[in-house]
Amino acid sequence: MTLNYIWIGFFLVALIVALAKLLFMGDTQVFTDIINATFSSARTGFEVSIGLTGVLALWLGIMRIGEQGGVINAFARIAAPVFGKLFPEIPKNHPVIGRMFMNFSANLLGLDNAATPIGLNVMKELQELNTQKDTASNSMIMFMVINASGLTLIPVTILMYRAQLGAVAPADVFIPILLATLVSTLTAITLVAVRQKIQLWNRAILIPFGAILAFVAGMISLFLTMDREVVAAYATTAANILLLLVICGFIVAGMRKKINVYDAFIDGAKDGFKTAIKIIPYLIAILVAIGVFRASGAMDYLIDGIKAAIALLELDTAWVDALPTMLMKPLSGSGARGMMVDAMRTYGADSLAGRLSCIVQGTTDTTFYVVVLYFGAVSIKKIRYVLSYSLIADLAGIIAAVFLAYIFFG
Repeated sequence: MTLNYIWIGFFLVALIVALAKLLFMGDTQVFTDIINATFSSARTGFEVSIGLTGVLALWLGIMRIGEQGGVINAFARIAAPVFGKLFPEIPKNHPVIGRMFMNFSANLLGLDNAATPIGLNVMKELQELNTQKDTASNSMIMFMVINASGLTLIPVTILMYRAQLGAVAPADVFIPILLATLVSTLTAITLVAVRQKIQLWNRAILIPFGAILAFVAGMISLFLTMDREVVAAYATTAANILLLLVICGFIVAGMRKKINVYDAFIDGAKDGFKTAIKIIPYLIAILVAIGVFRASGAMDYLIDGIKAAIALLELDTAWVDALPTMLMKPLSGSGARGMMVDAMRTYGADSLAGRLSCIVQGTTDTTFYVVVLYFGAVSIKKIRYVLSYSLIADLAGIIAAVFLAYIFFG
């Protein structure tokens, strides 16, 4: 699958829906909405890219200090047993393994500002190892699918929104989110491992994964004993402390190696600026396509069609009110967040739909955005099965979210 077909598909569907509205409903406003969406989405794409520039410059500068200070190589040695199995194409103890370790750790802790620039740096390193420069390698695919699955341990932002919108216990969705996102991530890893003939049933993988599951269980037990109203505050504080420790730790490591820390930071920051500029066209392209798709009304028709099908089957439809968040999540992070807030305002923060929207929001990542952002940074056009497997993992996470919502709150 190529990004070319995905991009064209959004526009064709939008055009078909707009023409149908014109012919059967006499709706001419839809064309104005679509054109307005192209301009606003293009502006958003540029603003997002510019917003990333500072973050990329900061973290790639810090990463350069860590690289020259030996921290990245240390992470590579720690992660080598597991990553050597999941990414067999990467040479043993290659520095990119350390960067992957940091990227996954940052995602796990919900540190998006750190995870994205580190992830882009990982893709740059993987592209250097890639023998087909326009086609995604197996290592890129595994890395991307894990990222798109959205594994997050502490969904700080979601808990904050629930508190602001009057939830009695803002953190009551924490455990369902954690379980649902685990389903999504494990599905993603399993799918790619089967496709790439990676053997998962070995000690090098099972032991670390077992340790992660034990850690997650411990976190769940800890949060259950705490006052749920302060969980979000503790999580935010812990995340900020961790970020500061990472920055200071890298600087201290650089000083111990007696490198010029300032010059190392500037060199890395320059690369961050170049990367931010490079991804602008890719982000504008996909955000405009998604904006046109939404403005045409195609998303509304899709949601209404699913609602009608569920009602026709005489199944419980209480969860259907969270559908907008489910369908928007792979397309737009801000759009899905808006849908989540709207569901809580409309049905109540403690309603099934309100809680389910929050669970879905924390279960997966913005798949299309992540795929375009990461592959666009290294000019990959043939993404192979990345998108299809990522969306399957998203679907598994969403199905798990629905079941967990009924189990916990139904």
